[in-house]
Amino acid sequence: MKRLFVLFIVPFIVVTIGLTGCGRKQTTTVRSTSTTLGQELVDLQQAYEKGIITEKEYNDLKKKAMKKYK
Repeated sequence: MKRLFVLFIVPFIVVTIGLTGCGRKQTTTVRSTSTTLGQELVDLQQAYEKGIITEKEYNDLKKKAMKKYK
């Protein structure tokens, strides 16, 4: 019985553990926006007018938003 365990069960366990990493599922992330470029620009303008962001931040974020929708 002990010999059966060593000859068959132990290798089976080792192979099973070794194969657990082979079945990993790859995931794909999809980003979607629910706002339009116009809405983002309006929001940025309002944040700038209220003093929430600086002029430099406003210009940087505006450029970034325009590149995103290009």
